[in-house]
Amino acid sequence: MKTLETDALLSVVNEWVAIESPTPDVEGVNRVGALAARLIGAMGGRVERISGAPDLGDIVIGRIAGETEGPGILLLGHIDTVHPVGTLAGPLPMRIEGDRAYGPGIYDMKGGNAMAFAALAHLHALGKRPRLPVTVMMIPDEEVGSPFSREHIEREARAHAIVLVVEPSGEGGKLTIARHGIARYFLKTTGIPAHAGAYHAKGRSAIREMARQVLAIEAMTDYARNVTLNVGTIRGGTHENMVPLHAEAHVYCLVPLPEDEREVRERLMALKAVDPDVKLDVTPGLYRPSFVKTPEIQKLYDHAAALAQEIGYPVAGERIAGGGSDGNFTGALGVPTLDGLGVLGDGPHTHHEHLLISCLVPRTRLVARLFETLPV
Repeated sequence: MKTLETDALLSVVNEWVAIESPTPDVEGVNRVGALAARLIGAMGGRVERISGAPDLGDIVIGRIAGETEGPGILLLGHIDTVHPVGTLAGPLPMRIEGDRAYGPGIYDMKGGNAMAFAALAHLHALGKRPRLPVTVMMIPDEEVGSPFSREHIEREARAHAIVLVVEPSGEGGKLTIARHGIARYFLKTTGIPAHAGAYHAKGRSAIREMARQVLAIEAMTDYARNVTLNVGTIRGGTHENMVPLHAEAHVYCLVPLPEDEREVRERLMALKAVDPDVKLDVTPGLYRPSFVKTPEIQKLYDHAAALAQEIGYPVAGERIAGGGSDGNFTGALGVPTLDGLGVLGDGPHTHHEHLLISCLVPRTRLVARLFETLPV
């Protein structure tokens, strides 16, 4: 790809989007991984795969030589989506409406992956190399918190000087210079079953207890500090004529700083059942640590913003993002991490997910220029 042209880049994006790859669909995720591996090989890169997680696809790693040796750039992207198989043929077909291109995962984050690969292919076609060695890492389980990939991401990050993440840009084109932490908790209540008609008084409802806990948990939200607790899923009971024995809930917590995470964890783990005859269990789940802007990250952002200005498609500023990414892991390690380098658009995880076609050429050029010029 010697020249970066809109139609060609959109075609490349659509090749990624055409393969449906929800996280649990191992075959679909690995088909996207095979596409990534083929593209890496075509530009002279060395491909590695890491498998071993049950019910998850492979991590695909590509290593591209640079003009210099030593610690280089780790480029992070994920190849799984939240959209189930059948979304393409149903509520979210690939289509173009004006400047918008629609499709499952096109914004989060197959568009960014496609741009990053196109940027590397562009340099390769021109007979150039990145200044630093580049390791491309495609993750199969980011949408479920990267439980399999986290240790591999962190190991790679420790061996690199810089991390670039091609998650989508937010708020009209801002780059992400920090991310809040994300914590998950699982609640289970166990009551006493009884016939809901004949022996209702003998029962102790797990659902009623869970309802009380839901109100207590969501009351911990503190918008002034951007600390939010959301009970996102809940289920319980087996039949309407039975006092329910079990109920379960899943809590998603936004915790901007490590001290916020500690406070939320202490409060949730200290919860007690209101009804002494009902048992309450609280179990911590996956946690993405927060990372904050450092002078090194500020330097990365300033350099990217200057390049974007030269290209004629300025970034819209910097932001602290509430949603998690694999950049949380690398930034928390202290490795300079610049996130949100992907496409502009909107509607992640919805049936109106789209990217802005007009961003493809300038944003791909920005990523290519970062490869050419880093470190600063």
